[in-house]
Amino acid sequence: MNRPTLAPLTDAPSPDSSLVRVFGVWGLAASIVNVTVGGGIFRLPAGVAASLGAAAPLAYLACTVAMGLIVLCFADAGSRVSMTGGPYAYVETAFGPLVGFLTGALLWVGITLALAAVSSFFADSLAALLPALGATGKRAALVAVLVVLAAANARGVRGVSRFNAVATVAKLLPLLLLVGVGVFAMRGENLRWTAAPTAAAVSRASVLLIFAFLGVESALVPSGEVRDPARTVPRAIFLAMGAVALLYVVVQVVAQGLLGAALAGDPTPLASAASVALGPSGRALILVGSAVSMFGYVSGMTLAVPRMLFAFARDGFLPARLAAVHARWRTPHVAIAAQTALVVYLALFGKFEVLALAANITILLVYAACCLAAAELRRRDVRAGGVPFRVPAGRVVPWLALGVIAWLLWSVRPAEWLAAGLILAGAGVVYAVTLPARRARAAAAAAATPTAA
Repeated sequence: MNRPTLAPLTDAPSPDSSLVRVFGVWGLAASIVNVTVGGGIFRLPAGVAASLGAAAPLAYLACTVAMGLIVLCFADAGSRVSMTGGPYAYVETAFGPLVGFLTGALLWVGITLALAAVSSFFADSLAALLPALGATGKRAALVAVLVVLAAANARGVRGVSRFNAVATVAKLLPLLLLVGVGVFAMRGENLRWTAAPTAAAVSRASVLLIFAFLGVESALVPSGEVRDPARTVPRAIFLAMGAVALLYVVVQVVAQGLLGAALAGDPTPLASAASVALGPSGRALILVGSAVSMFGYVSGMTLAVPRMLFAFARDGFLPARLAAVHARWRTPHVAIAAQTALVVYLALFGKFEVLALAANITILLVYAACCLAAAELRRRDVRAGGVPFRVPAGRVVPWLALGVIAWLLWSVRPAEWLAAGLILAGAGVVYAVTLPARRARAAAAAAATPTAA
């Protein structure tokens, strides 16, 4: 976890200047679509239908507006902060190490819960694809997959990203096929609104649905390789979010039109919808596509998330043992084992919707902190990442984003706020308890550094 150092507030050249700027609007938009469309869309239509029925598209619209504004804040902050670290690096640069660490802790908790949620749904998809597994076999398969991925990660297996192209086709092709065929098999009565939903119901459904939109900001990491980012990034964001929202809404409408009231609560809703439109082969195709998509997600996150534990331990926030590196494989094997054990436990004993909702709440709080950081970095005209690109209505966007986030969090229940508060309180205790040791280590490192003549 690198600590940020503010550069002079000038237009001095950035290290990004040596990079080749190859991404245009279409290339960046395609990247955003790729990282956004994941396993969530294969499960979430059932949860949204349970809350809103045929009015579910309203939640998609709310999520699209929210994520579009949030990502513009990420893009603005990312163009002003040059160090690695993503959201918590932006927050730490704007508000200092304590707030940065609290944000990092929330981010780790949110990503861990999201990984557990997708792992749980992955197991459900396997069980639906292979009914002979049964409940015991499903749990055993889940544990085996997570352990094998962790072991492969610990051994330093490379080329995880090679699976990405296959996973992208595997998740998009079945969805497009379902839409293309299912739209002609829908029943009109399944799409009628029985009543106009309340704002509270739309807000609650949107908090759950936001899970399907998470990850869009990660596509903006290579901003130093984007042509004319001042124009390209905002256009790519609006293009990609529009395409994702359209795909999601059409998938939701088709599933609702095919299944009607049966959509709510279905553990594999799109597979059931494909069964109506395409028969058993369509159901199998959706299950395979969702399983491959989720396996790609779980594989990538098994590689990435343990590094957050490693970074916390390396920086003195967690026991040093978690920062151990294997002598032969040169990987953080202890952090990988600890992270995998936690995810296995959550995935085995947690329900997808509960885990996804908890992940969304914590990550929305991280997003809110990033929006505040974007406003502060703009106010101070921080340019540690070089000349920032110009966000349309840049002074207003962070506050609009915060307003939408507040509306989404409006429906969060007291017990859920208590859980988030306990996470923050625990992180604050960790920060305070480890502060003396971290200061002593920093002083020792400074004393051991030769003074320049």
